[in-house]
Amino acid sequence: MKKSSQNISKKIKKLVEKSSFSLSYDAKRLISQAFQEEKQKRPKQALGWILENAKIAKRDKLALCQDTGLPIVFIEAGKNQELSYALVDKIKKEVARYYKESYLRRSMVDPLLRKKPNYKEAICHTQFLSQVKGLKVTLFPKGFGSENKTQLKMFNPTVDFSQIEDFILNCIRQAGPEACPPFFVGVGIGGTSDQALLLAKKALIGRVDKENPDKYLAKLEKKIIKKINKLGIGPMGFGGKTTALAVKIKKEPTHIAGLPVGVNISCHALRRATVRLR
Repeated sequence: MKKSSQNISKKIKKLVEKSSFSLSYDAKRLISQAFQEEKQKRPKQALGWILENAKIAKRDKLALCQDTGLPIVFIEAGKNQELSYALVDKIKKEVARYYKESYLRRSMVDPLLRKKPNYKEAICHTQFLSQVKGLKVTLFPKGFGSENKTQLKMFNPTVDFSQIEDFILNCIRQAGPEACPPFFVGVGIGGTSDQALLLAKKALIGRVDKENPDKYLAKLEKKIIKKINKLGIGPMGFGGKTTALAVKIKKEPTHIAGLPVGVNISCHALRRATVRLR
């Protein structure tokens, strides 16, 4: 039992360090591609800074961003996997422990009293999925420069998709340079209001450099990202070709009388990492 507990602790330590100090392969790939394709001086320079920052952070084990995020944990369990309160509690406590030991910023406060920040209590989502083997844990540290730009709209179910596109584009316009573009844009469609926003986050924890396996959603993603990149906001607000690096959409069935759409943006520092506990 002790050996198992130590093994979990080591894996969560790796999870915290990887998600905080290293830009994920797929995010870095898209930023590098945008750097190669950019012709204008200032946005190209900004993309170069982003890549250099990632290089230094990984080499020196430093946070990619001074906002080390609110840690969100996604626990996905396969069929017949045991998932107890004790295990979930341990994961949350180990995340807090290694945030502290890695000298990551204290960012958690009471929402109203706003007293001294602490490391306690990652937000945790658990789900049993038939397609998952074993027990998979993903840490998604969410900085609030981009999180504050989250939006939800409850559409009429008879709405034309062009109106949903306009809503997404308006979210990006309003986010502007304040949310540290270029962005990764997660869109959740369906479910209830809370589920649509959760889907938007989940859209960002998968590979962002791969085409959506749902051909219809893949087509919509390509259409939307072209429109976003015509807005001209660009890296750090300097203009240029790339305002968004990827748009990822997830959908689920909803009620016949509604059509919830949630938009969740990540800045260029798309931080997440995954480990398997079993």
